[in-house]
Amino acid sequence: MRPRHTAPAALLLPFALLLAACGGASRADGGGGSDSGTDGKGSLTLNVGDQKGGSEALLRAAGELDDLPYKIKWSTFTSGPPLLEAVNAGAVDIGAVGNTPPVFAAAAKSKIKVIAGTHSRSDGEAILVKKDSPLKRPAQLKGKSIAVAQGSSANYQLVASLKKAGLSPKDVTLNYLQPADALAAFTRGKVDAWAVWDPYTSQALDQADARVLTTGQGVVNGLSFQVAAPAALDDKKKAAALKDYTDRLRRAQNWVFKHPDVWAKAWAKETGLPEKVALDAVKRTRGTAVAVAVDKRAIASEQQIVDTFAKLKLIPRSFDFGEFVDPRFNGDLPPSSTAPRTYGKAR
Repeated sequence: MRPRHTAPAALLLPFALLLAACGGASRADGGGGSDSGTDGKGSLTLNVGDQKGGSEALLRAAGELDDLPYKIKWSTFTSGPPLLEAVNAGAVDIGAVGNTPPVFAAAAKSKIKVIAGTHSRSDGEAILVKKDSPLKRPAQLKGKSIAVAQGSSANYQLVASLKKAGLSPKDVTLNYLQPADALAAFTRGKVDAWAVWDPYTSQALDQADARVLTTGQGVVNGLSFQVAAPAALDDKKKAAALKDYTDRLRRAQNWVFKHPDVWAKAWAKETGLPEKVALDAVKRTRGTAVAVAVDKRAIASEQQIVDTFAKLKLIPRSFDFGEFVDPRFNGDLPPSSTAPRTYGKAR
């Protein structure tokens, strides 16, 4: 398939659905949440913000929602920024986001605390070009147009990749587009490259005549976070439930690594992804996660994002990222520098 003028409808629809499904997601602007049901039993209710195909689907597939001693009321959000707005407002006790939304939320002085982290491979954080593009290395992006979601993890990956190639954002033309619009621009040849993340990366490689120019591996930190409301952490019973919840997520992530095909099938069913694309994304990025401590190294790595975006005036101020971290659940978790899992080459 070599689309040149319009993006195929069959491709645009899954990408539109995925705008709500990317857990790093967590990475694009979007609307508020909607209730999606309750699990568990007991008098305590934990309000959890989620994205389609995210924590709820993962925990359910892994059997970690069985025999919950407390209730979880799920609210589904299209992405990380509105989820963190709900955390700030106290409507949500905890939610999962990528490495960048907490930076923007904290810059706005939101009431949030990062309490848990995972470290994944960054092969799915990619700059894509068309297969027949003359571009062979990042340095050749000078003077070219690139689609990217503003304020997303892909935005930071692009800035970092340009810097590594001796370039700056001023050396290229940035087209700030959300994934569905970026896909249309990419397939029509309106942009020379597209900075994006999994599962969009896997789907573009499979269905949009794309190839990888460079990835975020070794360039970005590969971190994602559980972000909680300070008021929930100050409640002893809710704090205990938050600890149990993050433990269940850690076990579910371990389950995914042992059962990638089973999870890919469940994830595809939940999101509308083709199963092959889902499995590619699991093996490239989403199934490689290891639970890690939100330690000094993780904080320093996030501080680099803060300082970079502040310098580019993408956030209104610089600040100490460590002030928005609560390390009480680090326990005996491995350091944030722990190598993610790998399946080898994604098929």
